[in-house]
Amino acid sequence: MSEPLRVQVYLARCGLGSRRHCEQYIREGRVTVNGTVAELGAKVRPGDRVALDRKPVVPETTKVYLAVNKPPGMLCANSDPQGRPLVRDLLTDVPERTFHVGRLDYQSSGLIFYTNDGAFSRIVAHPSAGIEKDYVVEAQNPVPEEGLRSYQRGIEVGGERYRLSRYLYKTPRKVVLTLVEGKNREIRRVLTALGVRIRRIHRVRIGCVHVQGIPSGGYVPLSRKDVRWFMQRGASA
Repeated sequence: MSEPLRVQVYLARCGLGSRRHCEQYIREGRVTVNGTVAELGAKVRPGDRVALDRKPVVPETTKVYLAVNKPPGMLCANSDPQGRPLVRDLLTDVPERTFHVGRLDYQSSGLIFYTNDGAFSRIVAHPSAGIEKDYVVEAQNPVPEEGLRSYQRGIEVGGERYRLSRYLYKTPRKVVLTLVEGKNREIRRVLTALGVRIRRIHRVRIGCVHVQGIPSGGYVPLSRKDVRWFMQRGASA
């Protein structure tokens, strides 16, 4: 580090999570700079000592980009008071500290990225980059097309507005839904409101990367070509 950085940016570069997650650590009073509890926007300068929960943190020098095929029944989180299994536990042989980009809910499965690059995380997660995500949804009853049309036009559920980019029927009970923003538990909330009894939600694509070929519970590093594809979307956003 050759110039001052805001403490949340510094923490993100240390592989501790997205900038938003790092801001939460600061709000909780868990971060110190030179022994003093940090505030949002505080600057970290060369030579400063930064700690999270009293443990020193330093920026990662090696950038890591992983595509993980999350099984159902695992949590995208750094810890869980209920002791549920974590996706990060699948990465025990990865020496660098990584964090999830966006998330999949506990019951859902499929493609999710883990990285220690905050800039990459922001590009993939922020809707301004226009990066599409495909989800295969299997239901116990037919998925109503009129409901999907409403979802595509924009639909409000529980005071939150959601919008689908497009949809494709495989069978009456199996559809592929494409989202750009993808809010928390969006598909589950919207389809439940439409009377759909969901059996499975499985994310199969993020941008140029597909889950095909990655076994459940496994992961592969993204290629340089893939990483460059995402970074270019960020540059043009």
